[in-house]
Amino acid sequence: MKKVDVENLKKIVGSENATDNPVDLYAYSGDASVHQAMPNVVVRPKTIEQVQKIMRYANKNRIPVIPRGAGTGTSGHAVPIDGGIVMDMKQMNHILEIKPGDVLVRVEPGVVDDDLNRALLPYGFFYPPAPASSRIATIGGEIAANASGVRSVKYGATRDYILGLKVVLADGSLVNLGANTRVHSSGYQLERLIVGSEGTLGIVVEATIRIYPLPKFRCLGVANFNKLEDAGNAISEIITSGCQPSMLELMDGIGIVAVNKALDLGLKEVGAIILFEADGNVKEAVDFEINKMKEICKAHNGFGIELSYDAEERKRIFSGRKKLFAALSRYKEGIICTDLADDMGVPNSKIAEAAAKIHEIAKRNNVIMAVYGHCGSGVIHTKIMLDPKKKDQWKDADKVIEELYDYIHSVGGVTSAEHGIGLSKAPPWKKARADIIPMMRAIKKALDPNNILNPHKLMDAPDDWVKATDLRYRVVK
Repeated sequence: MKKVDVENLKKIVGSENATDNPVDLYAYSGDASVHQAMPNVVVRPKTIEQVQKIMRYANKNRIPVIPRGAGTGTSGHAVPIDGGIVMDMKQMNHILEIKPGDVLVRVEPGVVDDDLNRALLPYGFFYPPAPASSRIATIGGEIAANASGVRSVKYGATRDYILGLKVVLADGSLVNLGANTRVHSSGYQLERLIVGSEGTLGIVVEATIRIYPLPKFRCLGVANFNKLEDAGNAISEIITSGCQPSMLELMDGIGIVAVNKALDLGLKEVGAIILFEADGNVKEAVDFEINKMKEICKAHNGFGIELSYDAEERKRIFSGRKKLFAALSRYKEGIICTDLADDMGVPNSKIAEAAAKIHEIAKRNNVIMAVYGHCGSGVIHTKIMLDPKKKDQWKDADKVIEELYDYIHSVGGVTSAEHGIGLSKAPPWKKARADIIPMMRAIKKALDPNNILNPHKLMDAPDDWVKATDLRYRVVK
């Protein structure tokens, strides 16, 4: 570990905003993944100038800097493998400008997603990509991972909304990327390169974001299926039918049992549930879309179908899906939910096959896996549920991960659809995309020649992350 001059950093950000207290360092040693490693110091800048000064000091002394939002990343993005400086961006949390006439906002990276949408509500606009963690996730973190959420099937992911960025590079210089217009043909669109770069190319200190008018009408439906395969086939047909759902979500039987145990929702414990939504400004058009999806569900043996325009009723119907990730650890006594293989993307035609394959692989390797996600946009979330104290369970999980990603890549799928690569998913991703890694390393070298920005992530992540980081769990047998 490099020695860090904590007193110098305190002069930059103030003594209250820099700490090497072991308790604080431990709190920042992990994120929502299974990984853990201790930093040397945590800093909490409030201004662009402070970020620049920190980067100049770090670059001169070749000290790693790990930018961090709310720590909701599930792949180890914010884990400081080599120690160094964790830069907590949450104090840069101002909404700088809301411009409805230009259909955009300017925000600092620490703005929380739900706070932004609350601020937009009086103007009749919203920011669509919100992930499930929108209650705490920050815009900067979402940019780093190219996050998306339940409405990605219609509205897309974070990259589709970034018009411009202010970014501090490794040497402390500030660059302005992008434009205030929807389209531009003025050189490389470098703002799009930064989105999804997981903090390895620069630190986002301001974002200009496209916003979207709120639809006047939303109708949410839910359909039950005795077979997971039927639900998958219904999703595939909805997507190819010409329907334009604003949400199309899947929950399997394992997820249903878990949310019933955790939240006492009283959901029917069937093979799968589909949640489908239509939105728009003309009620007749929304009715047409929602009823067409309802009929497709019925044609694939969906039953017990409910529809609602009422906001409170829609919130009730959706509550199980919203809180599913947190509920999964309640599925069975003695197990925990891990993000070891959690957000692959597959072509639309492979949704039903992939869902069945995931369960088959898990059962054969003695672990439990839930299948759910934004399946309308091809995002399949999985969680490996195991007893973390048992070494054999981790070995079984390793087998599942290798076999699962080999299958996903064989059908034209991707390693990560919205959570990013980080540490957890780097080995299978590097195996599948060896062709692009030299190009990515060349870009990294050009922008960060001293390799101080979030090192050992993405293409430079270790092939065996178990040896490179600690687990947050104590394995005893």
